[in-house]
Amino acid sequence: MIHGESYKPIIAEAAKMAIGEENIYERVFIFELLKDKNDPNAVAGAVGFSVRQPKFYVFKAKAVLLATGGATLLFRPRGTGEAAGRTWYAIFDTGSGYYMGLKAGAMLTQFEHRFIPFRFKDGYGPVG
Repeated sequence: MIHGESYKPIIAEAAKMAIGEENIYERVFIFELLKDKNDPNAVAGAVGFSVRQPKFYVFKAKAVLLATGGATLLFRPRGTGEAAGRTWYAIFDTGSGYYMGLKAGAMLTQFEHRFIPFRFKDGYGPVG
């Protein structure tokens, strides 16, 4: 049985073998999408910087997948008192992907979905 914590290294190793380790960039903070000058409805790449070294990156791409997560930090927990500190909200889901997509001209849909914390005795946790 493969569990979640052991699945990521297996997939990462397969990706390294498929595209080559020299084509993998880790710890790069992407902050802007680049529009295609010939097609105003297309994204042609992205720009970002290393969070560990003083390096700036410009990526050109045929396709861009924006997979930054949701925006759970936009909402306050419903828990009060001690329960407020037990509410699980992903600190990395800041909505930055929504911003970059919107700024690049993407049509954002299905925003009716919202994070609802799973409730259990003495705390709150994420819904699978």
